[in-house]
Amino acid sequence: MDDEAADTATDEAPTLDEVEPGEDALFVDDLETATDDEPGAEATASEEESLDAVIDPAPETGETSEAPEDGPAATEPEPVFEVGADWPYWGGDADATRYSPLAQITPQNVEELVEVFSYQTGDMPTEVTEGTYSPETTPLKLGDDLLMCSAMNILISIDAATGEENWRFNPGVPPEAIPYGATCRGVSVYRDPDAGEGDLCATRVIQATLDAKLVAVDAETGLPCEDFGENGTVDLWQDIGERVPGWYAVTAPPAIVRGVVVTGAQVLDGQAEEAPSGVVRGYDALTGELAWAWDLAAPEEMRDGPPEGRVYTRGTPNMWTTAVADEELGYVYLPLGNSSVDYYGSNRSEAENEFSTSLVAVDATTGEEVWHFQTVRRDVWDYDLGSQPTLVDWQGTPAIILPSKQGDIYILDRATGEPLTPVGQLEDLPQGEIEPDYISDTQPYSVWHTLRKPPLEAKDAWGFTPIDQLWCRIQFHRANYEGYFTPPSADAPWIQYPGYNGGSDWGSVAVDVERGIIIANYNDIPNYNQLIEREDPYQTDEYTTIDEAPESVGSPADNEAGPQAGSPYAISVNAGWRSELTGMPCSSPPYGGIRAIDLETGETLWDRPLGTARRNGPFGIPSFLPLDIGTPNNGGSVVTASGLVFIGAATDNLFRAIDIETGETLWSVVLPAGGQANPVTYEVDGRQYVMISAMGHHFMETGVGDYMMAWALPE
Repeated sequence: MDDEAADTATDEAPTLDEVEPGEDALFVDDLETATDDEPGAEATASEEESLDAVIDPAPETGETSEAPEDGPAATEPEPVFEVGADWPYWGGDADATRYSPLAQITPQNVEELVEVFSYQTGDMPTEVTEGTYSPETTPLKLGDDLLMCSAMNILISIDAATGEENWRFNPGVPPEAIPYGATCRGVSVYRDPDAGEGDLCATRVIQATLDAKLVAVDAETGLPCEDFGENGTVDLWQDIGERVPGWYAVTAPPAIVRGVVVTGAQVLDGQAEEAPSGVVRGYDALTGELAWAWDLAAPEEMRDGPPEGRVYTRGTPNMWTTAVADEELGYVYLPLGNSSVDYYGSNRSEAENEFSTSLVAVDATTGEEVWHFQTVRRDVWDYDLGSQPTLVDWQGTPAIILPSKQGDIYILDRATGEPLTPVGQLEDLPQGEIEPDYISDTQPYSVWHTLRKPPLEAKDAWGFTPIDQLWCRIQFHRANYEGYFTPPSADAPWIQYPGYNGGSDWGSVAVDVERGIIIANYNDIPNYNQLIEREDPYQTDEYTTIDEAPESVGSPADNEAGPQAGSPYAISVNAGWRSELTGMPCSSPPYGGIRAIDLETGETLWDRPLGTARRNGPFGIPSFLPLDIGTPNNGGSVVTASGLVFIGAATDNLFRAIDIETGETLWSVVLPAGGQANPVTYEVDGRQYVMISAMGHHFMETGVGDYMMAWALPE
């Protein structure tokens, strides 16, 4: 990573006019942006992954209840969208495989790809929001149109073949609503099975916003669906508590199953034990009325909303990422994070301990829990489940693939939550001096497959210069480190490896269902953290909570500070363990990779670094070297029937096509800003397109932009 503001620049960043909700915003289409046309470089091989613990007999890690024999009561299934020519779900199809049956673009002709269009949303940072943009936008494609949201939740439709804008709707999200970053990963669509052709909102685009609203508009015109909530909007702050902009926000597209829109929310990390609730709610897709609420601490009491004068249980684990649903079973699968105070747990309730960092299956028709599977016991490492799970048929059983930030990949029975692949147990883990009676001395891990690498050693300390390397080695010896699951400490920093951005994050895995191959890109970089003791748990000093500083917008990209009010400790996090001398990581490269895994056996087929050094160097100065060092990466991939993997994600701002059989990079192109988003592929009039957003990412330091870019073979 580097500190360069951007690979591209404009004389003056464009801004959107102030608009009232429902009014159109000015479209900026004349930005002058400098681009660079360096070619990409092919990936090189890296060592096979290895387990870092002895395999013990698998413990019982899934808490299940008996699934009903015939599933939930049968309802009229939602109309099926066309997959292939279209990209109708955020994960490509209803199973979230990110697999396309299109095969026009092949390993043999991919080098012939040409840019077809580059559309600019016009949504760029203002003086107030500078340094907070991380759009991560993935569009949907339905018929002739691409449907998307910008960083600040402006809904946009463009022509899928030309990039010409059809319409836009600006819900008027204020800058102060930005939580960690200005992010809208995508939207969802729902077709009214009873609507007639040409009816307004027969197909509706539904998004959840940074200021915590559900918004529904007509897919053809962008006009609000007036029968949905109040004039097309549902207020998600209802029954959450005091409205503090930025503390409670939604960045992920909702899941829609059996006519119910299911959404959680991002609760800003590290603020206070009395944070907004992590409640997950379902709403009628046509009316916007609350169908149910799942409050993990009071599921029955809060099912239809809190009793008068109450709010949903505060401080509970939330679902900030994207759920997936099984329409046939009627279940929605919720990947949960841990509690709001990430790095201290002794004050947590038993309900928090039971459900934190778990995958929870909920009956989408009733809101009742069916089963849950916990991947970290008593999580004090911020190992949220960030990936959207994927539904597959595995050896004859309907299954769900669950990736994790620690790198473990599990396969579970989607009806019961029982593991279908072996789960081992790490034992006699260190418990530290801060919470020895709270920290679990055992943890589950996947025997079937993990992306996690062996523990760090002092010799792994790295630097761009010998002085840098020596400084990092001193910092290694200064820190507490006892391997995987080293507990938090206050007497000295501790090394967390993998870091909280390790393994699989929100970009998720892709699955070639025909070849039986999982494609997983991952980060391999530690954090360098330290708890900061306070005499008064509620005295935050310089670690100010968001409700005490409402004028603040966004969050710093590294060296994060969290007040953790209500606990005895604040937290300081050096994300990526970067040297104070040069800004380079203290661990040795590669810092990220991409791997192909045999879906049947869990064996690694190939593993390569992902990302070159072209934009990376000491003091934030790009080296321009095409070496495959493997950079940190955010965003997933798309796999096609022809055997191609398309991915951006890395901090070198390259968009690549990789041969799924060999891992070889066959084509790459330089983007005008970071491609930290999941790409898509679709077809118009028999021509296959591949698309990614090049909008950059403040945390990844990949510049800023507003581009949606599409490529195809020459006509």
